[in-house]
Amino acid sequence: MTQINEHSIERSTPQDVIDGNLTAGGNTAFHNYLNDFAHIEDPLERRRLALEKIDESSFGWLQIRTILVAGVGFMTDSYDIFAINIGISMLSYVFWAGSMPSSTTTLLKVSTSVGTVIGQVGFGCAADILGRKKIYGTELIVVIVTCILQCTIGASPGVNFVAVLTFYRIVMGVGIGGDYPLSSIITSEFSTTKWRGAIMGAVFANQAWGQIAGAIIALVTVAAYKGDLEHANSGKECDLKCRKACDQMWRILVGFGAVPGMLALYYRLTIPESPRYALDVDAAGMGPDGTSEVHKISVQPDNKLDNSESSDNRSEVNLAASIYHDEEKMIDGVYGDGPANPPKASFKDFCRHFGQWKYGKILLGTAGTWFMLDVAFYGLSLNSAVILQTIGYAGSHNVYRKLYDSCVGNLILICAGSLPGYWCSVFTIDRVGRKPIQIMGFVMLTALFCIIGFAYDKLTDHGLLVCYVFCQFFCNFGPNVTTFIIPGEIFPTRYRSSAHGISAASGKIGAIIAQTALGTLINHNCARDGKKVNCWLPHVMQIFALFMLVGLAMCFLVPETARMTLEEISEKYHDEVDVSKVNRQRLDSEEEASDRA
Repeated sequence: MTQINEHSIERSTPQDVIDGNLTAGGNTAFHNYLNDFAHIEDPLERRRLALEKIDESSFGWLQIRTILVAGVGFMTDSYDIFAINIGISMLSYVFWAGSMPSSTTTLLKVSTSVGTVIGQVGFGCAADILGRKKIYGTELIVVIVTCILQCTIGASPGVNFVAVLTFYRIVMGVGIGGDYPLSSIITSEFSTTKWRGAIMGAVFANQAWGQIAGAIIALVTVAAYKGDLEHANSGKECDLKCRKACDQMWRILVGFGAVPGMLALYYRLTIPESPRYALDVDAAGMGPDGTSEVHKISVQPDNKLDNSESSDNRSEVNLAASIYHDEEKMIDGVYGDGPANPPKASFKDFCRHFGQWKYGKILLGTAGTWFMLDVAFYGLSLNSAVILQTIGYAGSHNVYRKLYDSCVGNLILICAGSLPGYWCSVFTIDRVGRKPIQIMGFVMLTALFCIIGFAYDKLTDHGLLVCYVFCQFFCNFGPNVTTFIIPGEIFPTRYRSSAHGISAASGKIGAIIAQTALGTLINHNCARDGKKVNCWLPHVMQIFALFMLVGLAMCFLVPETARMTLEEISEKYHDEVDVSKVNRQRLDSEEEASDRA
C-alpha cells in the first residue's frame, strides 16, 4: 500500500487549515491524537492515521496514567459500597443503640444502586448524543459534591435524617452510574488493540483497590477512636462519648470517598474528544444536508466507488476501485445509494438497528449476562456473617471490637479472593480471550453455588470459607470483568456508550432485585416453623445457581472481541463500513491512476 508522506503534506498545507483542524483537549493521560495529524486536510485520512497510531502504540506510561484516571470512578464506587456497609454499623450506634431497622438498612444500601441505574442509562445516552469530552468529568463532580454533602447532614425535628441521606446517596449513585459507560468506552477508544482488554480490565480492577482503601481507612479511623469505644460492650452501653465518636467516624469514612475524584478531575475535564467519535458521530462535523463533511464516497448504480469531488480521474478511480467490490456491496447493502457514512444516531435508528436479531442478540447477551451475574453476585454477601465468624472476626458485642473485626475480616477476604481474581483477568484476557474467561467463570460459579446450596448442612465452616473465596475469585476471574469489557468494544461508535449503559443498568437492576426480594427469602417461614435464622439460605443459593446457569447460556449470544480493532469489530458483527479504510483505498487508487498518467 502506498504511504502518504506526512512531511510533504504538512509543508503544503496552509497554516489556517492546520489551525482549523486542531481540536481542544489533551493531557498526559489522554493524548490528543487528532492534533498529531492536523496538517492532513482529508478528515477521513486524518482519522485513519490517528486510529492507526492508537491501535499500534505500545504499552507505556500513557496507558498507566489512563488506567489511573479512568479507574478512579470504580475505586470510588467500591469504596463507597464498603464505606456504607461499615458506616451503617456506625450509624446504628448513633441513632438506634446498635440495632438499625432492617428496612432502613436496605433503603440506604439500595438507594445508591437506584441512582446508579439512572446514571448508567442517562450518562450513557448523553455521551453518544453530546460527545465523550462534553460529558466526562461531570459524573465525577456529582460524586465529589454528594460525598461532601453527606458528611454535613444531621438530624433535626423538621428533617428526617434517613430521608436526606437516602436522597444524597441516590444522587451520588447517578454520578457513579455515569462512570460505568463513560470510563469503559473512553478507555476502549483510546487503547491499543493488543492490550485493550488488559487496560480496560485494569481500570475495572480499581474496584478491588477501592475496597482495600475503604477497609484501611475504616480500620485507621476505628483505631483512632479506640479510647471512646472500647468501654461499650453493647449498643445500649454506647454513651454520648461513644455515639459522638461513631458519628464522626462514619462522616470521615464517607467523606474520604471524594479525595480520589478530586485528584483525577482535572484530567477528565481536559480530555480530547475521541477520534472515533469526532469524525464518526460528532454533530459538529455534519454538513447542512445531514451528511458528514468528509471526503464523500458515494455508491453508484453500477456498483463502482465514485469520488464525488474528483471528476477528472473518475473513470480511472472507478476502474481501480472495482477491486474492492466486497466493501462496495456492503456499503450498498447497509446504507443504500448515498454517502458511505453510518446513519445519524437517533432513537429510531437505535430501534431499527437493534431490532434486527443479528444485532439485537448481542445487546441481549451483554445485558443478560450482566443481569444474571449481579443477581447472584449479591448472594455472596449473604454468607459474610458466617464467613467472618469462621475466620474469627465476628461475634463480639463490644463496639470497638465489632467494628475493628469487621474491617480486618473483610480486608482479609478481599485480598484472598477478589484482588487475585481481578488481576488474573487482566493478565490473561488478551491472550485467552473474553468469551472463554466468561464461560469458565459462569461454569465455576454454577458449580460452587450448587455445592453451597445442596450441601450447605454438610459443609463445615472452613469448607464454606473455601467455597466463598473461590466464588469471589471466579466472579472476578470471569464474568464480573468480562461483562464490563465486552460492551465497551462490541457496539458501533454511535451507540457504544448507550448500549454499555443499558447493559450495566441491567446488572444493577439484578442487584436491586436480589437485595430487595431474594435476600429476604433467607428467613422465609423460619420463625413460623421454629427453625434457626437464615434457614432458607441453602435454597436461595440454589436459586442463584440457576441464575448462573442461565448466564452461561446467554454467553453464547456474545461474540469474541479480542485482537480486533473497534472498526473491525463493528464491521464484522454490525456490518458497519470503515469509511477510513475505503477512503484509503480511494487515495491509493488515485495515486496509481496519477502514476499511470
